[in-house]
Amino acid sequence: MLAAVLAGGIFAPAPALAEVRGTDQLLGTTVAERGLPAVACPNVTAKYAIVVGADGTVYFSRDADTQTHIASITKVMTAIVALDSGMPLDTTVTVSEAAGTVGESSAELAVGDKLSLQAALTGLMVPSGNDAAIAIAETVGATLAAEGQDPNEAFVAAMNAKAAELGMTSTLFSNPHGLDVGEFDNEMYSTARDVAVMCAYAMKNETFRAIVAMPTAQLTVTKPDGATHIIDLTSSDLLLDSYEGACGIKTGFTDTAGYAFAGACNRGEGDLYAIVLGTPSESARFEDTKALLNWVYDNRMTYALAHSPQTVSMDKDGAATEVPLIAEVPQTAWPDKCVKATLADPSATVEVFAPEGNVSQELVTRDLPGAVAAGDVVGTLNFYQGNQLIASQDLVATEDSPAPDLLQSIGFWWDRLWAGFGGTELVAEPVLVNETPLIYSKAATDQNIDDIRAIAAGEAPLSEGDSSSDDSKEE
Repeated sequence: MLAAVLAGGIFAPAPALAEVRGTDQLLGTTVAERGLPAVACPNVTAKYAIVVGADGTVYFSRDADTQTHIASITKVMTAIVALDSGMPLDTTVTVSEAAGTVGESSAELAVGDKLSLQAALTGLMVPSGNDAAIAIAETVGATLAAEGQDPNEAFVAAMNAKAAELGMTSTLFSNPHGLDVGEFDNEMYSTARDVAVMCAYAMKNETFRAIVAMPTAQLTVTKPDGATHIIDLTSSDLLLDSYEGACGIKTGFTDTAGYAFAGACNRGEGDLYAIVLGTPSESARFEDTKALLNWVYDNRMTYALAHSPQTVSMDKDGAATEVPLIAEVPQTAWPDKCVKATLADPSATVEVFAPEGNVSQELVTRDLPGAVAAGDVVGTLNFYQGNQLIASQDLVATEDSPAPDLLQSIGFWWDRLWAGFGGTELVAEPVLVNETPLIYSKAATDQNIDDIRAIAAGEAPLSEGDSSSDDSKEE
């Protein structure tokens, strides 16, 4: 029933038209297939969206490979081609008639103005200047054009060549600014996934990175009469200085594309890119971006490996220390004895992403045919999220346990011989004491993320029914 409801869209408090779709993908698996409660999923208005980590992990996607117009997000590629051209940033850019009269979003450049390439890039990215886009394309394109080729055409060809080089297989550019009406009504398209690839590449350039992080800027231009003029610019990125870690990148809007935004955020753990295309309003694109980023940050958790309801005293470095009792491992030299064990590092943690699923554990015991000393490795505890191994810890004995003497060994051998004829194995069963607290319960209708985080980190006690099932086996 949950899957059927999700497939039709679940509405929750969020911007108008925001929804959770059963076809939305969380780490490559649809919401419907995961069976997560709706409150555990991003709720956004965008027709197309993707969230990608610095390591390439795709946390969320919605129709991320569907081609659509991206409006002024095109300017990210314009900046890439200019910066990759090797042209010095102090190169003079002159504003032509075509650049100065293009209209729509503007850096307030006038025909005949002269400014540096770096200033032009600032006018391109901060206020989304179409005038700056054409001026850059004409200046850089002149160095790329073959004999008789139009500089603007050469520049656009370089944009498409760079897209192909980056693996943006579903992208086509037709101009340097992204306008798609009137004289600029030509075939052009990209996808949320390709935009994420493009943005990740652009953010590796420190000049680009510094420019898109500026909420305000100033341009110095030289007028045709030689006078110097200062232009004050305000970024169209409303998350700068208002959302923790926001560091760019680019807004976009046309009637065809709708409102779009390619956002980047960094809170010290690498860049996170949220691309939202085809949102219904200026505010919706930013609310969607925040919702997606919050969802990733809220679901990144520190998960403690030791969650035992019992402790045991262990002699360590000559001093008795209380450690969590993780398991009791059969000492196979005896028919009925187990050795108490703890993790080699009882304080060990692993970083998990909650929607990947609950954590399970697997006990693997070693054969212990002789004496055991405190600190000896007696087994391994493996931890999985889904089917993925996420951590592995040695189990060490917390106590000394002698081997049986010769007469006892002979007696046990004889007992086991006869027991074997009856199909009985005289070895104690392993006992797994450690627990793995649930991250999500499929029966839940609501989740308190702070409570989940506290339990997972070992900062709050487990209640009955809050842990998942475990397995154990011998090597």
